[in-house]
Amino acid sequence: MPESTQPASVLAQPGSGHDSPKVTYWHLWSDKHGVSHQTHCELDRFELKGVGNAAPQWNDPQPRTDTTVVFTVLPVDWVGEWHENPAPQWIVPISGRWWVESMDGTRVEMGPGDLSLGEDQRSIADGEKRKGHRSGTIGDQPAVLMTVQLHVEPVHRPGHFR
Repeated sequence: MPESTQPASVLAQPGSGHDSPKVTYWHLWSDKHGVSHQTHCELDRFELKGVGNAAPQWNDPQPRTDTTVVFTVLPVDWVGEWHENPAPQWIVPISGRWWVESMDGTRVEMGPGDLSLGEDQRSIADGEKRKGHRSGTIGDQPAVLMTVQLHVEPVHRPGHFR
């Protein structure tokens, strides 16, 4: 089973102050056969721009859409058996650690500073009744997550958010 503990959201340090950074995230998505996968992707369209009177900062605005923000606390030893994300959603771990396993066997562990995009809607159950993903907590602390649910149709292609 593939496994990764590589940080999901690492800000690449701009070299000269003019090099655009990249922020990585794990994209959980379903292919045309209904199998979920996790792909390491990058947000890479940052522009250096001031906000109000503040000094310039790197911004990568995403398409505007209706959203719902949900804060979730996953208890110690919690396991969510096979399920799909309720909507395409950004998942930001605030504290604790959490893992996600996709149908292809990839397991990714995440914690504060990591970023995940859950977009495994329309997965199709396989012969082992796996559909979407499994997830659970790691260690002796609850995992506190913030999700930003996007009210959009899923796109069955990894890395389409850039």
